[in-house]
Amino acid sequence: MLLLRRALQWIGRVSRIFWTWYRGLYKHTKWYTKACTIFCSLIVLFIIYLGMVDMNFLWLFGKSPGYFSGINKPQTSTASEIYSADGVLIGKFFNENRTPVKYEDVNPVFWKVLIDTEDERFYSHWGIDPIGVFAAAKDALLHHDARGASTITQQLAKNMFRVRTQYSTGLLGNIPGLKMLIVKTKEWIIATKLETKFSKEEILTMYANTVDFGSNAYGIKTACKTYFDTTPKDLTIEQAAVLVGMLKATTTYNPISHPDNSIKRRNVVLANMIEKGDITKAQYDSLSRIPITLDFSVESNYDGQAQYFREAVADHLSEWCKENGYDLYNSGLKIYTTIDTRMQKYAEEAAIKQMKQVQRNFDSHWAHMEPWQDENHQPIRGFIEGIAKRLPVYKYLTRKFPNQPDSVDAYLNKPHTVKLFDYEQGIIEKEMSTLDSIRYMVSFMHCGFVAMEPHTGYVKAWVGDVDFNSWKYDKVTAQRQPGSTFKLFVYTEAMNQGLTPVDKRRDEYIRMEVYDPKKQETTVWAPTNANGYFTGDSMPLKSAFAQSINSVAVRLGQEMGIRNIAATAHDMGIESPLDETPSLALGSSDVNLLELTDAYCCVADNGRHIEPVLVTRIVDQDGNEVYTAPTESKQVIPQKSAFYMQQMMMGGLREPGATSMSLNHWVGNKKALDTEFGGKTGTSNNHSDAWFMCISPNLVCGAWVGGEYRCIHFRTGALGQGSKTALPICGYFLESVMNDPVFTKYHGKFTPPAEEIPRNTYIGESYYLHRPDTAEIDSTAVSGEEPIEKEVETPDEELFIE
Repeated sequence: MLLLRRALQWIGRVSRIFWTWYRGLYKHTKWYTKACTIFCSLIVLFIIYLGMVDMNFLWLFGKSPGYFSGINKPQTSTASEIYSADGVLIGKFFNENRTPVKYEDVNPVFWKVLIDTEDERFYSHWGIDPIGVFAAAKDALLHHDARGASTITQQLAKNMFRVRTQYSTGLLGNIPGLKMLIVKTKEWIIATKLETKFSKEEILTMYANTVDFGSNAYGIKTACKTYFDTTPKDLTIEQAAVLVGMLKATTTYNPISHPDNSIKRRNVVLANMIEKGDITKAQYDSLSRIPITLDFSVESNYDGQAQYFREAVADHLSEWCKENGYDLYNSGLKIYTTIDTRMQKYAEEAAIKQMKQVQRNFDSHWAHMEPWQDENHQPIRGFIEGIAKRLPVYKYLTRKFPNQPDSVDAYLNKPHTVKLFDYEQGIIEKEMSTLDSIRYMVSFMHCGFVAMEPHTGYVKAWVGDVDFNSWKYDKVTAQRQPGSTFKLFVYTEAMNQGLTPVDKRRDEYIRMEVYDPKKQETTVWAPTNANGYFTGDSMPLKSAFAQSINSVAVRLGQEMGIRNIAATAHDMGIESPLDETPSLALGSSDVNLLELTDAYCCVADNGRHIEPVLVTRIVDQDGNEVYTAPTESKQVIPQKSAFYMQQMMMGGLREPGATSMSLNHWVGNKKALDTEFGGKTGTSNNHSDAWFMCISPNLVCGAWVGGEYRCIHFRTGALGQGSKTALPICGYFLESVMNDPVFTKYHGKFTPPAEEIPRNTYIGESYYLHRPDTAEIDSTAVSGEEPIEKEVETPDEELFIE
């Protein structure tokens, strides 16, 4: 304010000096000379004023868009569109839901309605309509219903450059009454610049693409979709009159909230067209009697298909947008993704079909009991209340009732209408308390599913959970314990170090003393098998992997070195940090489903790794390709190791006692017989996490099932294992894909590497023919040796059952 006061004082002194000198020049001249001089001086002063406003003289008027930087390349908030691999628009990212159209893509009748209503002399003025200004001033002086004086070009200047918000009004804008004058002046200047730069058709098109039609509908294309579920090309004259009529006041004349006002305003617009000669009286009589028929839907960022995947795309592109100067929600990008809507549909159907059964089993399993329990199967006290304390409603109540816990508890237990998820009805409404609604929602089991092409890294299907509207936390990227699915890396490292699938190890009791640096004490770790006993027999690695024998995996982990196994896992695609403890061999460190599926793709692609690809390319508003997905892959494990692991994975469906054999129920049909499949199950302690990973030569998929919180799980028994919960999701999906003639490209068999695979006594010919191995095994094969002693950190306290 001090700077403003000094600036005004300076301007006042200069003005007084100038006026004294100027008045002395014409002191003794004729009156008509004085009048002419005054008139010319006012014109010159007005021009000087316009220049000062445009250049923001002494920072008094605020910035204005430059001719080359602003006017020449106007920036509007435009929605970015997301397309699937099969060419379907699956959603948008936007702050203002706006999608531009071209002039020729709009029914010409809309342009007539717009000009007749908003700016009848549009084609004859140069951005400012003097006749309209004087008419508006006369109406205001005579207290008539004042008409608008702004031309379409001026309205475009206001909408596109946000003169009243984005561009400040400088120091003088703080003086009451001056701000509106400065704003209108800027609109005149910008409108004049627009008229010199663009044609009338271009101005009309820009106006139609930027104007707000209410209901979060920006631009003519979005408005047509929102109100009438049509396109600008198919817009009728009465529909155009409704939309143009709203421009006077989008709330007052909105056909949704004020239908009577809307139809009256529409008829005024149509009547105005009679005066301009664009329709006849007979047409008006017919059109004015037509009721307004709406097909209304307000589009949001969450509308469309593959919502979890689209959120993952937004997160994936956030850093790229920052580095390249784009705003995902404003820049009008066209984002072409890898997802296939048909495969996505199959994946969502498979997840819902299986999770309905899982939920029925879970509800029956916990009938009349609380499913949230500690490791001793005791209900966790305060579990529901703890969740409530993290909700906004709890924070609101504690502010409203400080130091009054009884009042807070009373409101948390007070019934009210809440929205809940139901498998049969979708979103339902019920009367229950906040705490009861939490009990209801946390009792649901959840899932994640992802399918990828191993050779390209393209993600073809992505299911983040059972319902996006109810649970927006994506389970594909959630960190959970992988259980026995992590054994892939244990056995892969074994193959890297020269073992083969028919080398043997003994299934026997293992006891380890492990030092805990946190507690500074030594603890004993003795992992068990899923069946609760050890056979004591020496068994081939392919059988141990297929049956998911924990004792063999732990022994291999010690022999191969936990650090080596962790390094192999990272090379194959695991990005999460891994604790290098003995329990890592059984999957004690958290990973997420996406990176685990990516790592399994490495095996399917003969040892090559490529990062998961969600977006193939991006095109900007001008049609320039600004992003292309990298396609480079890297050989991270030997082809021989990958080939052995392919055979080991296939053994999961063929070996006696294998945990993945039930997948044959879905992929053992005639149409899928030309395709080889491999599988690996995984279940963490207490059945908190259930997994299934499936590979084939051209498609890899993974599924996870579990509770929102790890303390919510099946107690005991087979119901919570990966083979019973997660595997069927992959099964239903693969059955649909393999039976669809569109996706025959995903059929096929694994190709052995070009290098010679030694066929010695360790690997019989029958092994390559996928029959039980009958070849004589060398009795000198390493078996049942004591684990290598090495200093290790404390393993996870949990025991992994599978």
